[in-house]
Amino acid sequence: MFAKVEVNGPGAHPLWHWLQHEKRGLFGIGAIKWNFTKFLIGRDGRVLARYAPRTRPEALLGAIDRALARPAG
Repeated sequence: MFAKVEVNGPGAHPLWHWLQHEKRGLFGIGAIKWNFTKFLIGRDGRVLARYAPRTRPEALLGAIDRALARPAG
């Protein structure tokens, strides 16, 4: 995505709407709190995990390696 889009509310882009529906945040809240919220998507297109904005990218390496090791489908 290279355009500014809505991520919350009724005007949310379909991608963000789907991500929020698939993995809720803390306390079951779907809304994206800040633009550094991260989602890990598996080879099969399923949302495997959602990470808080403060989660450092290097903290995801183990989860990414495990996701890559899973067979697709």
